[in-house]
Amino acid sequence: MTLLRTQLGNTLRGHRLRQRRTLRDVSGVARVSLGYLSEVERGQKEASSELLASLCAALDLPMSQVLRDVSDAAALEEAASAPTPLPTAQAAEVVASAA
Repeated sequence: MTLLRTQLGNTLRGHRLRQRRTLRDVSGVARVSLGYLSEVERGQKEASSELLASLCAALDLPMSQVLRDVSDAAALEEAASAPTPLPTAQAAEVVASAA
């Protein structure tokens, strides 16, 4: 399971790179240190709601879009790691054959 801060960092980095912007550019507009932004993108630091709002504004993205992207990525990861249940009929046959 990926931590929320890691998924948020991956999402923010993805948007920044798709816009072909540098850490320096986004950190300057968002008024956050380049090092701290780098740590947020790598999932090493938690982004406060104020920082997230500032980063979204710097990337010209609605916060709701970023949070939706994070949620969608988390849902995909959960689905990929979910155990596959046995079909009901097959489970009943296993129980019957054991008796």
